[in-house]
Amino acid sequence: MVAPFPGATAGEGRLSPSQAVIHSMEESARRLKLEGEVVQLLRTAWRELRVQLPVRMDDRKLRIFEGYRVQHNGARGPYKGGVRFHPSADLDEVRALAMLMTYKCALMDLPFGGAKGGVQCDPTRMTTGELNRLTRAYTDHISTIIGPHRDIPAPDMGTNAQTMAWMMDAYGQRFGYTPEVVTGKPIELGGSVGREQATGRGVAICMREYAHLEHVDPHDVRVAVQGYGNVGSWTCRIAAGMGFRIVAVSDVKGGIQNPAGIDIAALDRYFALAGSVAGYPEAQPVSNEQLLELTCDYLVPAALGEVITQENAPRIRARAVIEAANQPVTRGGDLVLNQRGIPVLPDVMVNAGGVTVSYFEWTQNIQQFRWDLERVNEELESRMVAVFGEVTARAQRDGTRYRDAAFDVGVDRVGKAITLRGFV
Repeated sequence: MVAPFPGATAGEGRLSPSQAVIHSMEESARRLKLEGEVVQLLRTAWRELRVQLPVRMDDRKLRIFEGYRVQHNGARGPYKGGVRFHPSADLDEVRALAMLMTYKCALMDLPFGGAKGGVQCDPTRMTTGELNRLTRAYTDHISTIIGPHRDIPAPDMGTNAQTMAWMMDAYGQRFGYTPEVVTGKPIELGGSVGREQATGRGVAICMREYAHLEHVDPHDVRVAVQGYGNVGSWTCRIAAGMGFRIVAVSDVKGGIQNPAGIDIAALDRYFALAGSVAGYPEAQPVSNEQLLELTCDYLVPAALGEVITQENAPRIRARAVIEAANQPVTRGGDLVLNQRGIPVLPDVMVNAGGVTVSYFEWTQNIQQFRWDLERVNEELESRMVAVFGEVTARAQRDGTRYRDAAFDVGVDRVGKAITLRGFV
């Protein structure tokens, strides 16, 4: 028997991000009749590193930041996961994201385990020089537990290709030239073409496949996207190219809506000058909170986690929720949406395009052979379509939600790897 995690039956607000992931894993374990000892291993991370990062700021004052690297489970291969620079990147959030990476990589059948890194800082208030020094301090502190066959970091919220270039260089100064130690690098330093847009492309592919499942034409689907960062903006561009009608978009400064549809190319030109979608003249203003409750067909939360909760889920007016961000729907919100018959396509599937192309980048670095964009996109398309089909078929066969089906596939693969390697 699998003993329940403490607080597993608690209501909204009682589960931390990591507890919510553990709860989903335990529900899968019960459906799969997984060995209790395997579940015990999956409840906690194999390693959690907490580091102190003293950084000399541009004003010559010393600031001390706190950083983390959590390695959850490596039964299926080297740990893989992004590095997040954000004020909310505390240990529990990083732990939850590492757990999600374990199941995401397994769901996509990538030869990786799950990890995540984080530094509690506000990168928008730091200069390039300060971010460079912070990144190098963080890399130096975690360098003994990362490596191309041990743990491969990547960009996440608040970090980008430049951050990965600094990490690669800092690691290389200690261990020699090792471009495969990180992914999401600039193309000039061994990065993969197609990596920048990969997560958004995966989201758009899932939207298209779901529209096919519904037997509707993308041109008839109204899409609202919360978040216009890397993931949200590429989702809009690629989805618009597929024919979807983007009717609302937002970022940290505000949002816009136009029921007739937003010209994404024109919005990008405006964004390049204004630095925000707010104020775009061909649309009406809307707040981030209001965007979530607009009438639309597909709602795509692509920014922060936990934005759809038990409180606002009753007011969601979308036909389906597509989780482009990590954990954008709380457990309480998920239950309400399920009761209302609003399906949720889970983050472990929807936003897996990024780690999939990171895998392609890693293999290219190891082989010292570059793929062209057509091959990268074809390989990503093939994997996303196959996994979408596997998850939806399993959900229909078992009568479960899409999230349950996705976790069942991922947890089952990790559990088998644990057993085969003799951990239990």
